[in-house]
Amino acid sequence: MRHAVAFVLLTLSISVSLTAAPRVAVEPDLTVILKFNGAYSAPAIAEMRKESARILAGSGLHIGWSSSEDAAGQSFRELVVLTFKGACMFQAAPPRYDELGPYASTVTADGVVQPFGVVDCDHVAGSIHSAMTSEDYSHGDQLVGRALGRVVAHELVHMLTHSTQHGHEGVETPSLTARQLIEGSLPLSREDADRLRLELKSH
Repeated sequence: MRHAVAFVLLTLSISVSLTAAPRVAVEPDLTVILKFNGAYSAPAIAEMRKESARILAGSGLHIGWSSSEDAAGQSFRELVVLTFKGACMFQAAPPRYDELGPYASTVTADGVVQPFGVVDCDHVAGSIHSAMTSEDYSHGDQLVGRALGRVVAHELVHMLTHSTQHGHEGVETPSLTARQLIEGSLPLSREDADRLRLELKSH
C-alpha cells in the first residue's frame, strides 16, 4: 500500500510540475500592425488573423499582430503596417461596389515594395456578398474575416519578398474571385512558399 501511495504522489508531483512549466514565448518573424479607419467586427478580424496565419504557416512564417497604439515604443524583428479602410464586417445590405480593381494595394517607391499596405474592406465585403447565400448570413463575419485573411496573406507575400511578382496558383494569383475568397481553402502554392522561405532565411 505504501508503494501505491508513493507512486500516486510521485505521479501527481510530475503532473503538477508539467502543468506549471512556463510557456516559452516565440518571437514572431513578422509583426503586422493593424490600423482601422472605419468600423470593424472583432470576430471578423480574429478570423482574418487566423486565416492569413494558416496560409503562410507553410513557409515557416510566424506572425505577430499588434495595434499602432500597442506597438508604440517597441522594437520588432520585421514590421509591416496594414491600414484598413471602409467597414470590415458583414452587412446584409453592403454598399454597392464595382468589383473591378484590387482588394488591397501595397506601397511601392521607385519600383521597390515597401512594408505598407491598404486593404479595402468595403470592396472585399461587397464582392463576396454576391457569392454568399442566405444561409451564409448567420456566419457572415466569419466569411468576411476569411476573405480578408486571404487578401492580407496575398499582400504580405509581396511585402516580405519585396516583389510585385504573382504566382500561378493559390492565394498569390493575380486576381481572386469572390468564391475563391470564401469557399474551401486557398493555400500558398509550393513555389510561393519556397520563395518566401528563402527570403526569410536570408534575413
